[in-house]
Amino acid sequence: MPGLLRGVARTAVVAGTATAVSNRVSRRQANRWAARDQQAYEEQAYEQQQPYQQQPQAYQAPPPADMDAKLEQLRQLGDLKSQGVLSEAEFEAQKQRILSS
Repeated sequence: MPGLLRGVARTAVVAGTATAVSNRVSRRQANRWAARDQQAYEEQAYEQQQPYQQQPQAYQAPPPADMDAKLEQLRQLGDLKSQGVLSEAEFEAQKQRILSS
């Protein structure tokens, strides 16, 4: 009988220890999930506030790619006028052609 009682006591201790460890693991895992859920909730709330906090940025159109070419043509045209190759009327006509293209 003492051997049987000892075996029952040992089983009870092992079962109690296993239950305690299992409960501790369950609580730890539940806390991790709760922390992860809280973090996800806070990130979502932050992302929802972002559009209202940011100022809309003004769109600036880039200058046309051929603007440099037009400026160079106008410089050449001005040089020709200053050299006396073009008259004032020819200069104005060519300038209008370049600017309208």
